[in-house]
Formats: sequence, structure tokens, C-alpha cells
Amino acid sequence: MAAINSLQSEVTFSSAAEVAQYLDSLDELSQRYVSQFEGRRMVWRRFGDGPSLVLLHGGHGSWLHWVRNIEALAARSSVWVPDLPGYGDSDAAASAELAAMVEQAIAGLDSLLGEKRKIDLVGFSFGGLVATQIAARRGQVRRLALLGAAGHGGPRRPRGKLLAWRDAAEAQDQTRLSATMRHNLAMHMLHDASRIDLLATQVHTNACIQARFRSKELSRAGGLCAALEQVDARVLAIWGEHDVTADPEAAIHILTEVCPDIQTHIVPGAGHWVQYDSANEVNHLLLAWQDQ
Repeated sequence: MAAINSLQSEVTFSSAAEVAQYLDSLDELSQRYVSQFEGRRMVWRRFGDGPSLVLLHGGHGSWLHWVRNIEALAARSSVWVPDLPGYGDSDAAASAELAAMVEQAIAGLDSLLGEKRKIDLVGFSFGGLVATQIAARRGQVRRLALLGAAGHGGPRRPRGKLLAWRDAAEAQDQTRLSATMRHNLAMHMLHDASRIDLLATQVHTNACIQARFRSKELSRAGGLCAALEQVDARVLAIWGEHDVTADPEAAIHILTEVCPDIQTHIVPGAGHWVQYDSANEVNHLLLAWQDQ
């Protein structure tokens, strides 16, 4: 782990070239694996050694949703960060159904880790819904952490309208594309505009361009509680105070109804992308959760 510890979870960048070099360096520190299910590839990256910890990104995301968390978590775990089907480097999902994505992810876990391998599982946003479905269907999950999880069925708190970005991307108008992505990050992902740096903008841009699976309808359709009722694991739920996809207090009430022993935490000042917005606090929470 000496190499990965040379990377910092909070870095200031002065150019897009520096961001690209940093992301390439992080990628090079991983071991890359490819699982196959019904002819479809799913790409996984592994960092570190130790007990298996699996991190699932959100909708319009990629493994880089965890860019500020991998270093801290890999210091004591074998951290597996896949691109879910239809995102990043992975092939498209077999269908637009959540079950197809869950089935492919479980097949990947079983082929890479073994069917009986117990894991700790963390999901962000739509990835939280996917993670809960995996835990309910596969089992063998010691701990389940949900960060800004989708599918809770409670009230949302939209901050503003998202802007279309595809025309700018197709025209290769980097100035307009960057401005659009920064706006969308402010409306949906990060509460504090000062946190919208070059790294956040590039990660979000790359992920959106590569996204082929549309998760919005699934995220808003509910289903989290029904799956959570079938989970036999220690559950932690984290929200940013200003998460636009949920009223954290209302979401806590909803989840507590089906999971009375759930641990919950609201991170002050943070938005939806809580593990980026408040990386140090979330890293501390997840490490403490693993120690329980």
C-alpha cells in the first residue's frame, strides 16, 4: 500500500491535464478484473489487501465516485470498485430492469470472490439501491452502508433545474460543457460551490458521457425498504445535510420502520455526493463502521 498512500484524498489541481494525470495514476495502482455474465463484461478495480469491501457508484457515475475514499479504505481492506453494467468501462446491462443489473453484479462477485465469501458492501445513491438488492438476494454481507441511497420513497428537495449537456459534448465545446457540468453539480451533487473543483467536474463529465443505463425512474420508484427487510446485515445509512434527493430526517424515519437497528448519520454541510463533499468525515465513519 505504499504506492497508493502517496496519493492524497484531498488534492488541489490547477489544470485539466493535472486531473487526468492524477486519475491515470490512481487507475494504474489498481488491479483490474473482468467478470463475464451471459456474454457481457463487467469491469472491476481492486485496491489494497484485507477483508473484502465493495463500493458501488451512483447513477450517471463510475468507480471514480469513490476517488476521495479509495486511499483511506484500502489501507485496511481489499477494496473492489466496479463500473456497474451500463456505466464506465463495463458493457451495457442486459435490460433496463434493476434485476438484470443485480444479477450481473452478483455473478461478478461470485466469480471473483467466491459464492461464500462474506463482504462489506457500500452503495452511493442508485448504487445504494443496487447494494441492498444484492444483499437481499446474495446474502453473505456482514455490513451494508448506504450513502444518499435511492429508492427510499420519501420526499425529495430539488435545488434547481439540471441543464442538458449532450450538445456541448458532441460539439466538443469544452468551455460550455464544463460550465454545464459545474451547474449540474451545484444543483444535484455538491452543496458548497467551493467544492466544485476541477476533479469533481472531470469525474462527473466522464461518467455522464459514458453512462448508458438510465437509473432515474428506478431510483424514484421506491423498493429500498422492501429489499432492506430481507437483509441480514449491520446497516449504516449516511446522508449529507443538504441532500437534494431526500429529506434526511424523513428518510431515516422511513428506513427505521423496516430496520429498527439501522445506524444513521447526517453529515453537516454536505450535499448528495457526500463521500466527495465531506470525504474525511465519511472515510472516518466507514472505517469506524468496519470496526464494529
